[in-house]
Amino acid sequence: MTEESAALPAEGERIAKFLARAGVASRREAEKLIEQGIVTVNGKVLDTPAFKVTPDMDIRVDGTRIGKPDQPRLWRYHKPDGLVTTHKDPQGRQTVFDTLVGRLPRVISVGRLDLTTEGLLLLTNSGDLSRRLELPSTGWARRYRVRAHGRVRQSALDRLQDGVEIDGVQYGPVKATLDQQQGGNAWITLSINEGKNREVRNLMRYLGLDVNRLIRTAYGPFQLGKLPKDGIEEIPGKQLKEQLGKAICQEIGL
Repeated sequence: MTEESAALPAEGERIAKFLARAGVASRREAEKLIEQGIVTVNGKVLDTPAFKVTPDMDIRVDGTRIGKPDQPRLWRYHKPDGLVTTHKDPQGRQTVFDTLVGRLPRVISVGRLDLTTEGLLLLTNSGDLSRRLELPSTGWARRYRVRAHGRVRQSALDRLQDGVEIDGVQYGPVKATLDQQQGGNAWITLSINEGKNREVRNLMRYLGLDVNRLIRTAYGPFQLGKLPKDGIEEIPGKQLKEQLGKAICQEIGL
């Protein structure tokens, strides 16, 4: 769409934001889709994320038409272990989204859980909401129950509260409580705010512990509770607005 790119529409919203609100991908991922040349507007391949669109345009991603974005929604999902948190897995493993076919509209996850990690995974139809909830600046803690092989004292766990550096990576403050030492395993409740890749496992390894079960029990104000494995429950719109606050609601169009 080179000719059109020289004279971008004055009204509407940027295509990356539109795709994010439609739950296709985050804004950053939407820009990558445009770079791949699989986003079209009115039949022409788009070449810039700055292009502005309106709902009446024929907007497609890899041939699939994307309609007017729905109201942002959020679901709690109890992820079993053994599922990959991605839409497509190059190794052919079953994904979270394979289990959701026919149960939910198009959704993306708020962050990810490792293959062997179970527990609370938030799902949303809004890329903007997903991105906002993932930001450390939102201030929402992720809480986990950890079973790890090895022995540890509370004094060792307290070393994490000021943050630590592991293999050149700086991890922020962590609140960790030893719940029980059961034989060769320790049960620990742990709360983090950043959610770096494999953060909990790396922190436990730093203390000489080997994680053999990891369950996320809360993400900010939203709890896993008694939601059964593979269970889904939508968070009511009123509750969602109350937890997000006015500023975030305005930002994401809720």
